[in-house]
Amino acid sequence: MDLPGLRQFVEHLWQKSVIGQLEAYVRIPNKSPAFDPQWQSHGFMDQAVELMAQWCRAQALPGASVEIRRLPGVTPLLLVDIPGELPQSVLLYGHLDKQPEFTGWLPGLGPWEPVIRDGKLYGRGGADDGYALFSSLTAIAALKAQSIALPRCLLLIEASEESGSVHLPAHLDALGARIGEPALVVCLDAECGNFNQLWTTTSLRGNLVGTLKVRVLTEGAHSGLASGIAPTPFRVLQQLMARVEDPITGEIVIPELQAAIPGDRRSQICAAAQVLGPQVLDKIPFAPGVRAVVHDPAELLINNTWRPSLCVTGAEGLPALGAAGNVLLPAITLKISLRLPPSVDPSQASDAVRAAFERNAPYGAEVSFEPESTSGGWNAPKFAEWFERSMQRASQRVFGREAVSLGGGGTIPFLRMLGERFPETQFFVTGVLGPHSNAHGPNEFLHIGYAMRLTECVSMVLADFAEHHARRLSLPEK
Repeated sequence: MDLPGLRQFVEHLWQKSVIGQLEAYVRIPNKSPAFDPQWQSHGFMDQAVELMAQWCRAQALPGASVEIRRLPGVTPLLLVDIPGELPQSVLLYGHLDKQPEFTGWLPGLGPWEPVIRDGKLYGRGGADDGYALFSSLTAIAALKAQSIALPRCLLLIEASEESGSVHLPAHLDALGARIGEPALVVCLDAECGNFNQLWTTTSLRGNLVGTLKVRVLTEGAHSGLASGIAPTPFRVLQQLMARVEDPITGEIVIPELQAAIPGDRRSQICAAAQVLGPQVLDKIPFAPGVRAVVHDPAELLINNTWRPSLCVTGAEGLPALGAAGNVLLPAITLKISLRLPPSVDPSQASDAVRAAFERNAPYGAEVSFEPESTSGGWNAPKFAEWFERSMQRASQRVFGREAVSLGGGGTIPFLRMLGERFPETQFFVTGVLGPHSNAHGPNEFLHIGYAMRLTECVSMVLADFAEHHARRLSLPEK
């Protein structure tokens, strides 16, 4: 492979076309269906998928087909099928739906207006993960430009990932055997510990989301009359939450949500902690004076990748400060997000959490926990020798540093779905969500330079995959 030529091709296409397309994509408020129930009538999802499809067609890859697949009541799926010269196939994955706006964007920045500052494209969805389609196809086109023989490459871009990929199973069922059995899956929806080397994700946590509601009164009552007689819903919630999470340490105390950490994953975590050191904290926007829950970088990475954790992400029943009178509130509802270790069964976890919340309610209060979505985690199969060598070689040649493998703290339901279907498939899971990129919060950005370098790494791994399988075909049968 001509690496300087590869870099020149990638940079030229990004500067000429990709960055502009991503700016246009950022302007489309195509929120995932969980956050925009009227997504069909709004039409933003159609705008986003049409933008990407038109760009794919403009690349004019010989024999490639670009198809927007639609099914009743579900978000569209973009499928790009590029025939290869070699047997086997590669499946490249991304998504085009976005998280909601969130608050706290810096002056001059916002979710739907792209801004480039210091080599970073700010705006919702560029890094999570609108770039994936453009990066994947650029990586393939760069190899085609050098006449490097490849297997069939199938790009699959879904539009409900931020809602737990609720619409993806219907599309996979409709595609049937067309997907085939990929020997390699490339997913560009993951994290990176820094922007200095290639990071590969080896596992992902699952996610359990639900609403916890506590009611103690039929209506609000004057606090001077009711307090000290009736329990407050907030106090009841405090007691219920302590059944799931230790309020001092944050440890999840339900056994069904715990999992043993495999030895190879623990070794990878320790190696990543050595590389990152205090940089483990760089991706977190701590307020002044706030410190992490522990000091050891390895323990922080274990917490974030192989241990369960709980967040309260929303509330109803608490008036805004300006409307908060002296009233004992009748009810409070919390939205709960629980991250689950990769190997925990999400259904069993959901049942256990519900039982913990609802049994023997304090003061006889009305308590209910309603799960909204459950997604299992994922643990990658062992890397093949060629794959391990390829990732290291790509990182060394592109960045001059070794590749690092580490689990991720988030959830990509597609990987679990595909991993269950194809247990022998190799998974190249990587991404651009590095320090302060803040994918679901304010000031989300795509590090343009790193995205281009990552595209080069994808090209190199694809080329090594093709060479490995071509060599296997040329070996005499035993």
